[in-house]
Amino acid sequence: MAGPQNIYDELKNALQEFKSFLDTNVPVIKPAIQALRSVLPQIGELIDKLIDLMNKLKAEINNLNVGAIPGLDKVSAFTSSVKTLLTTAKNLLPDEADTIDEVLGVADVVTGLPSLDTVKADILSTIDQIIAKLTELKS
Repeated sequence: MAGPQNIYDELKNALQEFKSFLDTNVPVIKPAIQALRSVLPQIGELIDKLIDLMNKLKAEINNLNVGAIPGLDKVSAFTSSVKTLLTTAKNLLPDEADTIDEVLGVADVVTGLPSLDTVKADILSTIDQIIAKLTELKS
């Protein structure tokens, strides 16, 4: 039985879903995008910005070298405990919901780090494939 998903598993799944959509639909939407460019030039900017964001995401994932972080499993256990505590406290501190959500977001990233190595290659490969499909849409 698989364990609970973390942010990196979710990212991998979201990227794979988007890639599958592109694999299926690029031949269909490419002519529409080409036609739209004449009346809505921003469609090209949208694709350029998506490609740029994919490249930035790839760089960030590539830069995470979790194997070089001693004690990461303990930090992950700490942030997991923080998440449980804050999720429980959120209802008691409704005025602090934004702050709690911000801390929970960081905790999600840190909690999932130990499993990053297992999905890192898949994430990077999928990003490359998405960039190729987005580039194909522009041509």
